[in-house]
Amino acid sequence: MYRKMRMLLRRDAGMVTSEYAMGIIAAVGFAAVLYAVVTSGQVSHELQDIVKRALSARM
Repeated sequence: MYRKMRMLLRRDAGMVTSEYAMGIIAAVGFAAVLYAVVTSGQVSHELQDIVKRALSARM
């Protein structure tokens, strides 16, 4: 009985590590796409305009 319970509990031992690995790979892929979008010419120009307008606003 003890051996059977131990085998049932140990059956998924490697799944947690593989799930973390897939999550990290997905996060890195999303970060790479986001970085490419933010550093593109048009988006970079728009972000700079927003910052300039915010800094030159009168209080």
